[in-house]
Amino acid sequence: MNFDAIVENLPMYVDGLGITLKLLLLSLACGLLIAVPLALVRTVSKGLASRLVWAYTYVFRGTPMLVQLFLCYYGLAQFDTVRDSALWPWLSSATFCAWLTFTLNTAAYTTEIIAGSIRALPAGEVEAAKALGMGRGLMLRRIVLPAALRRALPAYGNEAIFMLHGTSLASVVTLLDLTGAARAVNAKYYLPFEAFITAGVFYFALTLSLVGLFRWAENRWLKPMMSR
Repeated sequence: MNFDAIVENLPMYVDGLGITLKLLLLSLACGLLIAVPLALVRTVSKGLASRLVWAYTYVFRGTPMLVQLFLCYYGLAQFDTVRDSALWPWLSSATFCAWLTFTLNTAAYTTEIIAGSIRALPAGEVEAAKALGMGRGLMLRRIVLPAALRRALPAYGNEAIFMLHGTSLASVVTLLDLTGAARAVNAKYYLPFEAFITAGVFYFALTLSLVGLFRWAENRWLKPMMSR
């Protein structure tokens, strides 16, 4: 094995790490912001709005993220109306399309995670809030959402790790993320094992960091609540 080429190209891997982290953090943050109100609609509303949210989550959870990325980056470009629209400078950007796809995908999964946590909320907590005279809005802000988000931490931690691994798809739309850096090194030096094992080490370190972060969050916010 020859790791000299890997050492020489470590700056490319570091740059790829930055792109991977940017895509991951932006997608998770924006996806969570979208998922919270959608989860409330999914559980509180029983009409058309709830069915539309269900359709959105069903479609994005029922199709591969690679297909979604191809449709966003390559598929939309075939329509003249899209190319002539004000959105084209954004939709022609690989970074924007990757971020948009990852955000919509993780938002769909996170919506169902939070909605499930809301449904699993003990009835006694809701009844206690009603007994104190809380209105629906105040009860959602003070009781339902904080408890649901805490209970969702284990499942959301898994979603964050899946999302980290999913960001590797960004390389198929020309982005030089961690996987893209490994592909570039392999194409230049024909060292597939060394190139991709290096990317794997970076992903493994990021995964361990996420696991540690969510374990800390569970110990900080979830376990004290569950032991009461």
